[in-house]
Amino acid sequence: MARYIFKRLISAIPVLLGITIIVFLIMASIPGDPATAILGSYATPENVARLNRDLGLDKPLFIRYFIWIGNLLTGDFGRSFSLNRPVLDEVLERFQATLVLAGVSFVLCSIFGILAGVVSAARQYGLADKLITFSVLIGISIPSFFLGMMMILTFAVNLRWLPVSGMFAIYGGGDLPDLVRHLVMPATALSVVATGVVARMSRSAMLEVLRQDFIRTARAKGVREHRVVLGHALRAAMVSIIPVLGIQAGFVLSGSVYVEMVFQWPGVGRMLVDAILKRDILLVQGGVVFVAACYVLFNICVDVAQSLLDPRIKT
Repeated sequence: MARYIFKRLISAIPVLLGITIIVFLIMASIPGDPATAILGSYATPENVARLNRDLGLDKPLFIRYFIWIGNLLTGDFGRSFSLNRPVLDEVLERFQATLVLAGVSFVLCSIFGILAGVVSAARQYGLADKLITFSVLIGISIPSFFLGMMMILTFAVNLRWLPVSGMFAIYGGGDLPDLVRHLVMPATALSVVATGVVARMSRSAMLEVLRQDFIRTARAKGVREHRVVLGHALRAAMVSIIPVLGIQAGFVLSGSVYVEMVFQWPGVGRMLVDAILKRDILLVQGGVVFVAACYVLFNICVDVAQSLLDPRIKT
């Protein structure tokens, strides 16, 4: 197992390297002069030349890339000019909020998606299967940001049951109940599409397993149906479900950008949008690379979990 984990970590290096190249080239190809955008009304030729020299923007593109990569390898993500603080400190602080939102959304889509898929497969062509299939179709078809706005209009503006935006109340609050109240709508909006995808894939995996010979053998032995479904079929189907969960983890992490903007959630997604608008190149590059590294690491964990469930995977 240790050898398998080491191989997966080594294979992740080219992926991360490719991500850094893509992010760097995209930020370098944005039209306009970053120094001029940063200085604003103070953008005299002398000031622009001085800032380009201070930021290293006067050097050739490939040299700037290798300087940036060298700093990343030492843990130096640079300094945000718009916030006047280290990029890594800002990203780590914002990532805590994103991790709360994406983590809760991932747990919701995993639990409800797998549960819906199991019930739908166990009651194939029944009323429960039809209702779940219809609900899944509706959920997959609604964009998260649109659902978020509709939830704000319904539950925050009209009914006034939940707060409109933010992570905590401006005055008072700050405790766990306050966090939960602010988390209900964004986490639900972010998890709906992922729940539908997990439910559909779980249903397909369960139906395939329920047709296997060992399931018929278990039923022939008189094993109770709930034990057949949950104890035998679900465990075998998890080998196919776990990779789907890994993909949906990336979906909720990337989709949090839209939801954070709708609900003004103080996470990495909102930070990246603000940094792009301010042309804060180092903050954008550092934030994207950090999130991508977290996603790659999570996928490695998913592969390891899958290898533990499926002995056919060579470690």
